[in-house]
Amino acid sequence: MEPYKIFIVEDDPWYGEILEYHLSLNEDYVITRFTTGKECLANLHKKPDLITVDFSLPDYTGDKLYEKIRQTDDSIPVVAISGQEDISVAVNMLKMGVTDYLVKDENTKDMLWNAVIRIRKMGNLKKEVEQLREELGNKFSFDKSIKGQSPALQKIFALMEKATKTNINVSITGETGTGKEVVSKAIHYNSERKRKPFVAVNMAAIPKELVESELFGHEKGAFTGAVARKAGKFEEANGGTIFLDEIAELDLNLQSKILRVLQEREVIRVGGNEKVKLDIRLIVATHKNLPDEVKKGNFREDLYYRIIGLPIELPPLRDRGNDVLILAKHFLDDFAKDNKLGHISISSEAKQKMMGYHFPGNIRELKAIIELASVMCADGEIKPDDITFNSTKSDEVFTMEQKTLRQYTCDIIKYYLRKYDDDVMLVADKLDIGKSTIYKMLQQKEIVLG
Repeated sequence: MEPYKIFIVEDDPWYGEILEYHLSLNEDYVITRFTTGKECLANLHKKPDLITVDFSLPDYTGDKLYEKIRQTDDSIPVVAISGQEDISVAVNMLKMGVTDYLVKDENTKDMLWNAVIRIRKMGNLKKEVEQLREELGNKFSFDKSIKGQSPALQKIFALMEKATKTNINVSITGETGTGKEVVSKAIHYNSERKRKPFVAVNMAAIPKELVESELFGHEKGAFTGAVARKAGKFEEANGGTIFLDEIAELDLNLQSKILRVLQEREVIRVGGNEKVKLDIRLIVATHKNLPDEVKKGNFREDLYYRIIGLPIELPPLRDRGNDVLILAKHFLDDFAKDNKLGHISISSEAKQKMMGYHFPGNIRELKAIIELASVMCADGEIKPDDITFNSTKSDEVFTMEQKTLRQYTCDIIKYYLRKYDDDVMLVADKLDIGKSTIYKMLQQKEIVLG
């Protein structure tokens, strides 16, 4: 464990020795004692972990010395120790930001001992949080969090790079399952706000009557069940980023309230009057076309222009070419590792089958398909029969890809054969085509039964 460096600033040599001796009982503590504020300030480059400051020094009062320390390094915790029992002095010092205020008496050394333990624990926790945020930032670097090399994805990376350099609002659009939240996190954790909170809110998942309280918070007694003050999501995100997913699901009344929050950069909790100042970065997402929603009267035009910022439209998976296979391998490797399945590969035939599919559920659907296939496969290899497409959007199969008429015909026949248990006669009747057409395609292996 690294030594914990403590500065004691005390002009009374006898009292300073008592504090130094008492704290030195912990071998992890390295104590340095000064008799003036000037000596302390001259040694701040040694980066102490904690400073105790006597309020009445020959060259500085405690509050003036604390201001000087804070100007040099505002991260150092300071404990003020004073012979004054005047409560106004203590309140003023605590308001200024000192970590603790102790009055000199027979219990001071024990109170200081406990204060140092508490402050050290707080510092260790803060370091752990910073380390976790750093690791999270590495996890959400563009290349690690968003897999793929397609030209369509490279355009998205370029826009994300621009978004990280400023605090401009970002609006992300795209079909369900294209990775809107992953992109929003990558922007946050690669920006200057990465050490501050990232708060994600799915507007479609919150009951309508609770949305206002969830977003803006509430005061105790604001409504039945409000037994204590609660900070809202905007408050929780202060200093960082708030991500409002499915923003188009907000009703018009709440849209006006969010507009006011964004304009004023402050929020008032439900049932309260106190204004809480906000410093946030806003990222919104929706699978709907917001300009169309504005035209229909479902979305406020003024809010639309407030949130649009830098628009990023995520491409559907079907437009990302070989990214399908890159993502498939990524999901397969992760699932196999997490479930101790050993090495699993994907056969070339299985890859061809995936590349011929339209993935209406996009990346989310691909992940589910690969995880199921890894469970169903044998001998460590995923084959075509292990891949099951369970699209709920069958009608989109024939409209989302550029194919020849012959290919569309094959797709339609294959779909109907699956639907009617390979009954060629019934399918020919349903499609009003000759059964010989289907048999010929079977013979030429353009269609395979089962």
